[in-house]
Amino acid sequence: MSVLQVEGLTRDYGGGRGVFDLSFSVDQGEVFGFLGPNGAGKTTTIRHLMGFIRPRGGACRINGLDCWRERTRIQRSLGYIPGEISFFDDMTGEEFLRFLERYRGVSAANRKKELLDRFELQPRGKIKKMSKGMKQKLGIAAAFLHDPQILLLDEPTSGLDPLMQNRFLQLLEEEKGRGKTILLSSHIFEEVERSCDRVGIIRSGRMVATDSVETLRGRHVRRYTVTLATPEEAAAFAEDFGGTCRGREATVTARQTLESIFLHYYGGEGESHESDAV
Repeated sequence: MSVLQVEGLTRDYGGGRGVFDLSFSVDQGEVFGFLGPNGAGKTTTIRHLMGFIRPRGGACRINGLDCWRERTRIQRSLGYIPGEISFFDDMTGEEFLRFLERYRGVSAANRKKELLDRFELQPRGKIKKMSKGMKQKLGIAAAFLHDPQILLLDEPTSGLDPLMQNRFLQLLEEEKGRGKTILLSSHIFEEVERSCDRVGIIRSGRMVATDSVETLRGRHVRRYTVTLATPEEAAAFAEDFGGTCRGREATVTARQTLESIFLHYYGGEGESHESDAV
């Protein structure tokens, strides 16, 4: 069952910026990776799903509800990490999280402690004095605090060190195990490969590939034929790498990484480096 549905979504900002006839879906309990460089349209898409922007064409639905017309109702069940997090800077981290509990009408003391302990965050100080990494941890805690069934995550590990990135991926794995539906926008290929069931690659506002990582790899294989000094060396080489041998020639197949596949779709051509926050 599809929880998130994007159907023919179009919003043209001019100059090739925006999203154009974009369609994809995310099923119940699935982690969907959304890949693309800055300016490709990832944040624009997520803002439509959040109900912040009204589509000029097409539609976005979550649990069958229109994301624009039913945004207030939809947002109650969402957890959201924006690409550029904004806070009430004069609050302390503790005050901000208490504010969110009151706003959402939940009491989440145990969940809050679990998240703060996991990410080693002490939220007593003023937010305006926090480092980027601390603010990112606070944003993660805010998104997961009310135990939402659906998570829209836009570059969620930005500013985190490798240890905290790993802890975040562990959290995603746990949430997926609990049946959560997750859209993950990320530039970190290892992050996507480790956590996502399927991947969508967006280029200049259009989806150019949507499939599982394994299926994408299967479509993008390279075969290499190596000539060695003797048939025996060729046979040994082929055996070591799961290839075939014919005389002094050994042929092996290599499956590409997700990063290589991504670069294939972008072809090394110059893309817009303007902010994706449109």
